Amino acid sequence: MRETSPKFNPAVLPAEFMKSFQQVDSDEPRHFLYPGQVFVTRDPITISTILGSCAAICLWDRHKRVGGMNHYLLPEGLSDGPNRLRYGNVANPELLEQVLALGCETRNLQAKIFGGSSAFAVDLSQSVGSRNVEFAESFLRSAGIPVVEREVSGKHGRRLFFQIFDGVTKIKNFDQL
Repeated sequence: MRETSPKFNPAVLPAEFMKSFQQVDSDEPRHFLYPGQVFVTRDPITISTILGSCAAICLWDRHKRVGGMNHYLLPEGLSDGPNRLRYGNVANPELLEQVLALGCETRNLQAKIFGGSSAFAVDLSQSVGSRNVEFAESFLRSAGIPVVEREVSGKHGRRLFFQIFDGVTKIKNFDQL
């Protein structure tokens, strides 16, 4: 009888593993977002992260100039525990809740979706990346928040920058994950 090794679960990687991916190339205030984190602010800073098959939603209120971003690894998972924000079913409502707590109204929010690469998938529609993006789109549709920008899918990773002061996003694509 042959033993099978356990499947790799990226949702359990510690944040310390990701510290080597931070890049500070500017004097402007920045916040690096690790997988499984949500960050919202009214301060004029830039939030950045690195995405592969993960997804990120950026929410921005153009009237209040307030915004935030999440970064999740898998569309669904346990809703409690230390890694709960690594799942879209928890991270997406948490992002919306935190932005609303800063005084935003849903009707003034706009969303941007990034990530969802599928570098190794044979059937792209069933890849983790595609499922992450579909989950983000479904959540935003049900919340009534328009998606004004998206850069998703493909076979490459991305470095995402989201400027809170004006809602502008910038992407740097990587040739390989």
